[in-house]
Amino acid sequence: MSKIGIDSIAFYVPQLYVSMDDLAARRGIPAEKLKRGLGLQKMAVPNVGEDVVTFASNALLNLIEQNDLNPNEIGRVYLGTESAVDGSKPSATYAVEIVENKLASTYGERSFKNCDILDMTFACVGAVDAMHNSIDWVKQNPERKAVIIASDVSKYDLNSTGEYTQGAGAVAVLITHYPAILEINDTWGIASKSEGDFFKPRRTYKKIELLKTVFKDLNLDTSNKKIEDFLNSSSSEFWSDNNDLVEVFKEEPVFDGQFSNTCYSDRITEAIAHFNTQNTTDFVTKWQQLIFHLPYAFHGRRIIFYNWLNWIEDTRVYLALENEIGERKTSDKKEWKKSAYKSKIYNEFITSKIVSGELASSEIGNMYTASIFMSFLSYLSHSLDVSKTIEGDTIGFISYGSGSKSKVFEGTIQANWTSKLKDVKLFEYLKNRTAIDVTTYEKIHRSQLEKAVLDGSKIALDYIEKDDTNYGLRRYKVN
Repeated sequence: MSKIGIDSIAFYVPQLYVSMDDLAARRGIPAEKLKRGLGLQKMAVPNVGEDVVTFASNALLNLIEQNDLNPNEIGRVYLGTESAVDGSKPSATYAVEIVENKLASTYGERSFKNCDILDMTFACVGAVDAMHNSIDWVKQNPERKAVIIASDVSKYDLNSTGEYTQGAGAVAVLITHYPAILEINDTWGIASKSEGDFFKPRRTYKKIELLKTVFKDLNLDTSNKKIEDFLNSSSSEFWSDNNDLVEVFKEEPVFDGQFSNTCYSDRITEAIAHFNTQNTTDFVTKWQQLIFHLPYAFHGRRIIFYNWLNWIEDTRVYLALENEIGERKTSDKKEWKKSAYKSKIYNEFITSKIVSGELASSEIGNMYTASIFMSFLSYLSHSLDVSKTIEGDTIGFISYGSGSKSKVFEGTIQANWTSKLKDVKLFEYLKNRTAIDVTTYEKIHRSQLEKAVLDGSKIALDYIEKDDTNYGLRRYKVN
């Protein structure tokens, strides 16, 4: 049986960012709380005209151009996202159309004509789902190639507890036989449970109640007859709509941060156990690197701690831990665990097996579906930059999506992995982005700017159709 896995990888992150120093100062909190506590340094900010489609199309275009791929040979483009721009038309169709048009002079018209295109959504695990599904498809034929794109905008309410973790961007990977970067092994640990830790509901408001509030603020008659007369006579497209309810969709989620942490911890623990029942594994020694979905940069090191304690029990590492911080006692269990988390032993584990996957997240923020793929790219890019030999290393991947589900899998780094990283230049790109002030960021967040900041983006939203038969259809431009 041939190897299946990630043959090449590319990314796109917005050119704009806000520094945590500036945001913390505006919000009146210590910057070190965010930087040292959560690992946050910068927050990627989408420019005006950027969205999940432009991120995805940029990442797909970079993947094709950097690796000289022929789009006519790609049989699938599956997009994992929770920031779709339409409730029916897949965002992947927009992204593929943009790239197809861009490449028409080189590869001919409609080079993706026979390509299966799809969006998959399950919060932050959606792109892993897309990859899992596509690996099975690729296995059926040695000629098959699939592209998985993870693309998202992480957006929270201003001044909320989630604001500091925001981020945006996309990562695209090519799945093939005999991959150059990572062979993905067959064992997958899965755990699912319906939870309400984070979701984006369709909010509804009664028109009559909205109008009563407006009329009251304007000191107008708020009687039902007056409201009904207004609705019956209004020429406004908004107010004259026949529906009594106004439906509103917001990118900003409803969430419970602490509960979501619990769900993340519970699901990955169950998924790890499920993985272990299929393939008995000494995770501490076998996995040379752990790659996580990262809501913030330091989340992985925090969320895996209790599993790590279980992994090292009855080993020399546990004895070394007790020699460092003392024996574990029932009476001071909580304090002992705090000491264990801060111990030199655990810090060595973090430094050797987690840190390199956190570096990009510190500079970008939460990318939702793309965060685990960016963590992997961060690890690869750092290993290349410091000339670290990782060929043959086994990498453990721990993914999570609110709502909730975890998938745990592993892969082996291949001999030619460096050949596919030479044009990616992740950290060089991140270093050369443009800082914006908090006021500009807030205007972008509130959709108060009509023109792009600075030079704008290479691929951007041009306009949205208004005619009856194509109302809401998005039109994009490539500069």
